[in-house]
Amino acid sequence: MPDKTPSSLIINSPYEKPARYWDQDENGKLLTVTQGRRPAAYELYDTRTNTRRVEKLELVNAIRERVDAWRDAGWPGVTSVTRQLLEHWFDRGEWDSEGKCWVGGPRHYPFYFCQLEAIESLIWWLEAPQDHKQGIFLQGDGGPWERICNKMATGSGKTPLMALIITWQTLNALHYPKDTRFSKAVFIVAPGLTVKSRLQVLYPGDEKNVYDEFRLCPNEAMRQKLNQVELLIENWHTLMPLKEQERSVVNKKGEESDEAFTRRVLGKLAACKDLVVINDEAHHAYRQRAEMKVSKKEAEELGIDLNEATRWIEGLDRIHKTRRIRRCFDLSATPFAPTGKTNTEAGLFAWVISDFGLNDAIEAGLVKTPRIVVRDDAMPNAKSYRSKLYHLYREEEVREDLNRKANAADPLPDLVQKAYAILAYDWQLTAQEWSKSGHEIPPVLLTVCNRTETAARIEKFFNSGDCLIKDTQVPDRTLRVDSKVLEKAERGESVTKDKDYDQRLTEIIEAAGLPSDKTEDLLALKQQEQLRALVDTVGKRGQPGQKLHNVISVAMLSEGWDAANVTHIMGLRAFTSQLLCEQVIGRGLRRVAHDMDEQGLFLPEYVNIFGVPLSIFQDVGEEGEAPPPPKPSVRIQVEPGRNHLEIRWPNIQRIDAVLKQELVMDWENVQPLTLDPMNTPLNAEVAPSLTGFANLSMASEIDLEKAVDDFRLQNLIFRAARKLYLQSADSFGGDKQFLAVQLIRIVEAFLDSDKLDIPSLWHQDPIRKQILFALNMDTVVAHVSRFVSAQNTEKLEAIFDELNPIGSTARMRSWLTTRPCLATEKSQISHVVYDSAWEKAVADLCEKIPQVVAWAKNDHLDFIVRYLWRGSSRNFVPDYLIRLNNGKTLVLEVKGVDSEQNRAKRAAMETWIKAVNEQGGFGHWCFDVVFEPARTRDVLLRHAGIDQIFKAV
Repeated sequence: MPDKTPSSLIINSPYEKPARYWDQDENGKLLTVTQGRRPAAYELYDTRTNTRRVEKLELVNAIRERVDAWRDAGWPGVTSVTRQLLEHWFDRGEWDSEGKCWVGGPRHYPFYFCQLEAIESLIWWLEAPQDHKQGIFLQGDGGPWERICNKMATGSGKTPLMALIITWQTLNALHYPKDTRFSKAVFIVAPGLTVKSRLQVLYPGDEKNVYDEFRLCPNEAMRQKLNQVELLIENWHTLMPLKEQERSVVNKKGEESDEAFTRRVLGKLAACKDLVVINDEAHHAYRQRAEMKVSKKEAEELGIDLNEATRWIEGLDRIHKTRRIRRCFDLSATPFAPTGKTNTEAGLFAWVISDFGLNDAIEAGLVKTPRIVVRDDAMPNAKSYRSKLYHLYREEEVREDLNRKANAADPLPDLVQKAYAILAYDWQLTAQEWSKSGHEIPPVLLTVCNRTETAARIEKFFNSGDCLIKDTQVPDRTLRVDSKVLEKAERGESVTKDKDYDQRLTEIIEAAGLPSDKTEDLLALKQQEQLRALVDTVGKRGQPGQKLHNVISVAMLSEGWDAANVTHIMGLRAFTSQLLCEQVIGRGLRRVAHDMDEQGLFLPEYVNIFGVPLSIFQDVGEEGEAPPPPKPSVRIQVEPGRNHLEIRWPNIQRIDAVLKQELVMDWENVQPLTLDPMNTPLNAEVAPSLTGFANLSMASEIDLEKAVDDFRLQNLIFRAARKLYLQSADSFGGDKQFLAVQLIRIVEAFLDSDKLDIPSLWHQDPIRKQILFALNMDTVVAHVSRFVSAQNTEKLEAIFDELNPIGSTARMRSWLTTRPCLATEKSQISHVVYDSAWEKAVADLCEKIPQVVAWAKNDHLDFIVRYLWRGSSRNFVPDYLIRLNNGKTLVLEVKGVDSEQNRAKRAAMETWIKAVNEQGGFGHWCFDVVFEPARTRDVLLRHAGIDQIFKAV
């Protein structure tokens, strides 16, 4: 039965297998929510006849069923290494409905389902038994090496998937060096410098890397092995032949040999054989086939240079000849090759093994929801009866005008100007809402147009004030992306400097609000490097593109453009396929925030679109109310210079009750011990003597009181107890070191007791008393040992987490939040996030009262205590860690309502406290729960040792 229609297109959890999908009619109109998973498919949409059809990916759907069954069977056939990885990657902890977050897992956020399904599908193809793959044939591209493709929508997390592939391949290759399914030599090919720069996090040896961020390895031993990967990340332009005389697919005699080519391209990786290749944005990497007759127009629509279109694959073929490519993993949101036919989607890669498309990503909330124009109050298109704003370029007066080589000063078509007035006004309202909400970064209006002349006209339209929306009339926040200059930057080539364009970039950089030294560094760069720096940092706080709010581009911009603040898109070019629509829309799909509702669904964010005829859309209703802006985010991080506020704790996997020998003092029968100072000289006088007669007038004193530093009591107790224990260890048995420490504690207690008598007020002075103890320590220890016996006692033994035995506030990874928060002064964490007035009151108290010397809210710290509830192991996440001025560390939990489950948590916490205190090494710990806000201060002061409230500040 269909569900009641939700108010948002987001209907699935990002972490679960999709369970529902929006069903559509033949024209793409959303009808209702249908139970089950959307079949893998792609759409063919003919804008000339306004018809749409869906082509199912039958092979992918069949593989999905096989992978599901294989997963349910426990991944039979995989190596022991792969099994450890899969179990670790699927461990996500549990959902904390109160905090709206995942707790108790190995990482702050679980992997998205689409990421896990993608890596599972690859593992299934290589490791599952043959009977699980019977009847499945993965067609290649006709080349000599295998290709396998994961189709994943923009924003669904392809970079972490690459890290999963590298981890899986490398660790298996090291453990099974003769297994040809695996390789530790990985060559990643990126579509441009922007992506290459972003992929640097895939180098495991770098300080900031995705492997540690997502904790991809189950243990430290595996993590250290992963550093042995032979990894190279290069821009695909390095695969171009060296010093090519002319653009041609055919190599010429005299050009560099395949071996020389391989050594130049692979560098340090050239010493390796049997490579694994990962192609990012692999729709650029296709093999030219005889039947492909791509027109110049189609190539322009796809952003393809016909002279270079197949260089990517040709370069890999040359590497295969000399080093062998075992297989290639292709990643792309739109894995289609041009065919020369009307429907470019017909060129879908035949080696796609998994699919998580744009519709799936929208329904899971991984990306913004695109909203297209469904109606306006003007005359609609006479043929389609749609709003003319739906596909502006298709309107005859627009297409003919924008296709000519116009001057930059020529006015835009009237319909385009009116469309901009509406879209820019909506952008202005959004910008105002963002500013009121506390955003420091403005939303961005992005235009993708058909040619450079059109881009120049649009820039002039805004900068000259022809667009009547006042906030768009800011030239130093409007960037026209010169595609030719950007392409030169990708190749590392020089360009002929355009003085006017250079002046425009200078003004934008100077208005970016950066420190003067950073501004000077940018202005010293070449024009193409300045442009790339601006494009790559749109929406990035503290970067050159942080204040840009209007970006005008020809074609699609570069892949990997990850600006998350695009809220409005204008499409002014031909769109003959859904592929083109998705490529343009993809530039505005990245989310600003990742807040969830009580059901664990992402809250929707939107991008409003004119001129791009995407078939899936969010119908805004008759009123067309603007969606609320996403909340501004605050970066929560470890604050530099606050190492003295660090709080450390043991990460305990379990607590065992074990029998251990314990030394016990029979205090009732201990006989008093008297240390008579008259038997212990503390000083002496010496005088020079001659023939036995001393000259007393020349006497000098040797006073041990001056040597008190040499008589440190703790050291002397340790030495005496150790000597005595070694002499009588056989009578005690057991762990010598453990029991020796116990004997030391007993001796310390005896020295503080009334069983030790010093009959002299003069020697009660602390220094003299210390020296007296020191000189009689053997006597004291020997006396004590007469009354000590060994007994078997049940003790709590903490079993530490092998991978991460000690937790610390200093190790918290920075994260972004849109929840209310408060800057701290007495915490190593920069801000505290609170969800209630009570939580804010606790934070205020910790910051205010002097008895608290350091504290942290247990948010993203991974401090958990395991407990049993209804037969299964759960994770208790206490609220606060508070270090008091008496040396105690208080674990504080605030609860409004008690329950049986909460009582189980407290019991486990009390056991944890006892075990940690018995184990030693972490100071003294205590635990308390507050059920009434008014008692919070009392609890803090009581644990700080203040008995009377009036003594507190």
